Amino acid sequence: MKYHFNEAKILLPKTGFEKWSVVACDQYTSEQKYWDKVKNTVADAPSALNIILPEIYLSDDNSERIDSINENMKKYVDEGVFTEYENAMIYVERESNNTKRLGIVGVIDLNDYDYNKGSNALIRATEQTVLERIPPRVAIRKDAPLEMPHVMLLIDDKDKKVIEPLQNKKAEFSTAYDFELMQGGGHIEGYFLDKDTIKAVKDALESLLSGSDNDMLFAVGDGNHSLATAKECYRQNPTELNRYALVEIVNIHDASIEFEPIYRVLFNVDANDFMTKFITSHRVADGDPTHTYECVTKDGSEKVGVKATAKLPVGTLQVFIDEYLKENPQVKIDYIHGEDVVYDLCKKENTLGFIFEGMGKDDLFPAVRADGSLPRKTFSMGHAHDKRYYIEARKIK
Repeated sequence: MKYHFNEAKILLPKTGFEKWSVVACDQYTSEQKYWDKVKNTVADAPSALNIILPEIYLSDDNSERIDSINENMKKYVDEGVFTEYENAMIYVERESNNTKRLGIVGVIDLNDYDYNKGSNALIRATEQTVLERIPPRVAIRKDAPLEMPHVMLLIDDKDKKVIEPLQNKKAEFSTAYDFELMQGGGHIEGYFLDKDTIKAVKDALESLLSGSDNDMLFAVGDGNHSLATAKECYRQNPTELNRYALVEIVNIHDASIEFEPIYRVLFNVDANDFMTKFITSHRVADGDPTHTYECVTKDGSEKVGVKATAKLPVGTLQVFIDEYLKENPQVKIDYIHGEDVVYDLCKKENTLGFIFEGMGKDDLFPAVRADGSLPRKTFSMGHAHDKRYYIEARKIK
């Protein structure tokens, strides 16, 4: 029997988890102060900060940072920063905002994953994959000796038979880590599963499959572009190590999982011009379905209703933004978690933000099965500080 989620050789730092673990690189992309605080907290200690490239620092030429990342990875391995655990699978409990999220860290086979819309793969992207975002990430990963995941895969386990039973058994497992995450990330605990429990987890996962041609075991909740990058690197260099990717699986029915909209903020934009064209092109007639947006500028905010041209508000807005950006290349976009961040960013001149209603999590698996991937950056599982932090690593060279 082929299992689609397996144990792996997992690397963990021997000490200093509090400074080692930092939030996913695609968070706080317009908030330099956040990353400055992380840098000050880490100081000279070994840290994941030194072997990732936060997207706030992405530029046209990332070669110097990438060289430094690869050198630091090799240095950490050579200097014995890590302990490598054979045949490991880690049960995770993450407390944040008075909720507890349960997950399991292991590896998936990239042959089971396809990010193209309409795919029938067992692992599918939930949102549109932006192909131009992959090459910069390939440049980071292709020569790296290690991978560190912030990928989170969702399972549709209404009966809660895969992950949740582990909560009452954790006293039987040896502790992998137990510490406070920096910058308000909450508390996290990890436990190594024993051999029998690993098999039980894998069997329970496989039981979720119905055997239909359109079956889907995992939907990518976070980190799809990182997973797409791993797939591309595997295509370019099809080694056994490259064939797999380290991920955390989480049940979409976990009470802590809340889908939050990912809002849009435009920079260097003439807000009046944008809104005039948006409203004019989406003029509402009698009987038309509508979508409503809170439009935010330095002068305040107002609610605007337009004709719906997609199922979700984000779809109607994103299609228009894409066309507008083609005609106005000076305008830049960022994808923002949290209304307060939108309000703060939009205090600046020539900035326009959009706040709107998101989708419910129970709609995700049916929507992806029926329609393929959703518009990019449709939803987020929680706020930025709830995102997965880098802890585990795995050798890919």
